Amino acid sequence: MDLPRLNPLAFALLVAFSSANAQETALSPVNVTAKGYATTDLETPISTTALDQAEISRRGGQNLGDALRGKPGIAVANDGAQGQNPVIRGLSKESMVLLVDGVRFNSAQPAGAIASFMSLGMAERVEVVKGGSSVLYGTGALGGAINVLLPQARFVPGIGVEAGASFDSASKGLRGTAVMNASSGDHALMLGASLARIEDYKSPEGTVSRTGYDSDSFIGQYRFRIDAQQQLRVSAQLHKDEDVWYPGSTRWINASNKALGTNVVHSPEQERRLYELGYNRKGTGEQPVNIDLRVYRQEMERTIFSWANNYNRDMVVNRVTFQTDGFDAKADWLVHPQHLLSFGINAWEMSGDPDRYLSQTPPFTTLASNNPFRNAKITAIGAYVQDDMRFGKLNILAGLRYDTVKSTAERMGNRTTGLDNDDNAFSGSLGAIYEASPLLRPYANYARAFRAPGMRERYESGLRGDGYVYAGSPEVEAEKADQFELGLKGANSQFVYQVAGYYNRIENYLTGQVLSGAAATAACPTAPTNCKKTVNLGSATIKGIEASARWQFVNGHWLTAGYSMLRGTNDDLDEPLFQMPADEISLGWLGNVLPGVKGDLTLRLVDRQDRVATQFTRGAENTTAGFVTADLGATWQFAKNQSLRFAVKNLADKTYHEHLTEGVSGWEIKSPGRSFQLAWRGSF
Repeated sequence: MDLPRLNPLAFALLVAFSSANAQETALSPVNVTAKGYATTDLETPISTTALDQAEISRRGGQNLGDALRGKPGIAVANDGAQGQNPVIRGLSKESMVLLVDGVRFNSAQPAGAIASFMSLGMAERVEVVKGGSSVLYGTGALGGAINVLLPQARFVPGIGVEAGASFDSASKGLRGTAVMNASSGDHALMLGASLARIEDYKSPEGTVSRTGYDSDSFIGQYRFRIDAQQQLRVSAQLHKDEDVWYPGSTRWINASNKALGTNVVHSPEQERRLYELGYNRKGTGEQPVNIDLRVYRQEMERTIFSWANNYNRDMVVNRVTFQTDGFDAKADWLVHPQHLLSFGINAWEMSGDPDRYLSQTPPFTTLASNNPFRNAKITAIGAYVQDDMRFGKLNILAGLRYDTVKSTAERMGNRTTGLDNDDNAFSGSLGAIYEASPLLRPYANYARAFRAPGMRERYESGLRGDGYVYAGSPEVEAEKADQFELGLKGANSQFVYQVAGYYNRIENYLTGQVLSGAAATAACPTAPTNCKKTVNLGSATIKGIEASARWQFVNGHWLTAGYSMLRGTNDDLDEPLFQMPADEISLGWLGNVLPGVKGDLTLRLVDRQDRVATQFTRGAENTTAGFVTADLGATWQFAKNQSLRFAVKNLADKTYHEHLTEGVSGWEIKSPGRSFQLAWRGSF
C-alpha cells in the first residue's frame, strides 16, 4: 500500500519532540572527517551523521549501505546482497569519496558496492559529511564523504581482546569478529579479523537466488613511540570476497532476441590490499603544530564475469587490478587563539589494465580478447588550506583547494590518439555557525566541489553487464557543483536536533545516456540499437530538506525521528533527474525495559516514488511503491563487558524494494523478509 504524501510542515512539528539518532547521550559527537581533525558537530557549519560502534551493532547492518539505511539524506543503491552503495543527497558512488581510516578507496567499479571491499564488523565508527567536500578530499566529493574508522594500535599496557559473533535467519548468515591489542613500553600492536559466511537470503516471496557470498577481512597495525610527541606506524589491510553475484544486474542478452535469455554479473573473487607507512607528531606549547604523513599502496583486484543463464557459462570474463600509490601530508596549527589553520597535500596515481574476453555468439563457447582499454592511469595532485576561526559565539570555517587530475590511456579499443585529458579546478567552502543559545545554533554554508571523470567513464568501450554496448568517452569534462545550505543545530542533556535545507547545482553532470539514430550509429556502429555513452548534461539541480532530532522524554527513554525529502531535476530535459530517492520518515524509541536490558523500535515510512525520468531513460525507470518496515530489538548487558542482542528485522515480513534497486522493471530483487538476529559482543 502506498503512503500518503509526506508533509514537511507536519514533520517540522514532529521534529520538535523526536529524533533520528537513538543514542543514550545528548552530548555532541566528535567528528574528524568534517574538518580534518577532531571537533564537535555543534561547532561545524556542515551537515553530518555519525554511527558509533554501539549503534552499528544495534542497527544490525550487514554492510556499510545497510548500516546507514534510513539516515536523513542517505539512501542505498542496491544490486545484490553485497552490492549496497550509500547515496548521499541523491549522488551515488562516483560522486562521493569513501575512505577507510582516511585513505580513499580508488576503483573503477562496474558492479557492486565499492564499500564492500571492507568489513563493517571491525568498524569502530562511521562518519558521513553531506554536501560538497572537495576542499579536504579533492575530486569526487560532490555529494560528500564517508569515513570508516577501524581499530588502531593503542598504548595501553597488557593484552586486550574485543570480539563479536552474530547470526541472522534470513540468510542463515554467520559472522565473527575479533580484535587484539597488545602494548609494552613504546611498542603497540593491533591485529584483527572478521569472517562471514552468508547463504542466499529469503524475501517474503521466497529465496532470492545468488545473494550468498563468503567474506574474510584482516587488519594489522604496529606503532612505535619515538617520544611523547612522535610516533611511527605500519598498517596493513586485506579483504577478500568469494562467489559474489549481483542479481540486480540481470538483463536480456539481446532485447530484440529474447530467446537468447538473460545474463547476470558476478565476481568469483575480489580482493583489496592496503599497505601504509605513517608518521605523526603532536605539537606542544601555545601555538602547537600537529603533523600527519602517510605513504600507501592500495590494490583492488577483481574478476568480473557475465553469466549467460540459458547456456550455463560465462559470456564475458574480465580480470583487472586497480593499483593506487599515494601520499598524504597534512598539518593543523593553532596560529592564534582565534585561528586554527590547517593545510595539506594529497597525491595519488591509480592504474588499471583490464584483461577482458568476450563471446557475443551463442552458445558462448569461444571467448576472444576484447579489452576495453589498455594501461590507463589517473594522476591527481591537490593542495588545500583551511582556517577555522572563532569570534566569541561565532565560528567561521573557510577553505580553498586547487587540484589537477590527469587521465591517460595507451589504447581504447582500436583508438590510440586523443586519449589524454587534464582537469584543473579550484574548490572552496565558506561556512558560519552562531551559538545564539545551546538549543539554537543557526548555520550557513557554501561549497564548490568538482569531480573529474573516472577511468570507466572515459575509456571503457564494449558490452557491459547492463546489456548495453558502451562507447568510450575520453572527451567528457569534469563536473562542477555549487551547494548552498542553511540549517539549525542544537543540543542539551535532553534534546538534540539538526535541520538543513540545501540547493545543489551541478554543471556538466556526468551520466550514461541511451543513444539513437545517427548519434548511436556513429558511437556504436556494430550495435546502434543498443548503444549507451557517458555524456555531460548541461546541468542538473538537486534540492532538499532533511532533519533529525532525539528527545529524552523520561529518564532513560529516548524518542527518535528523521526526515528526508529531495527533488532532482534534469535541467536539459526539464524532467525529474534519474534515480532520485523517495521521501522518507524514520521513527524510533530506545529505553530501559529491565535491569541491564534496553529495548528499541525503529520504523521506516518510505513514500511512493513516481517522480521518474521518462525522456532521458526512454521509459526504463519505473515508479516504486511506498512501504513501511519495523525493526524490534533488545540488548542485555549480562556482564560488565558482555552483551547479548536479539532483534527482529522487517517485523511484518513486508515485501518491498528500495527505489534505487537495480534491475529491469518488474525484476528488481526484493529486500530480505522477516529475519531473526542474535548477536554477542564482549571484551577480555
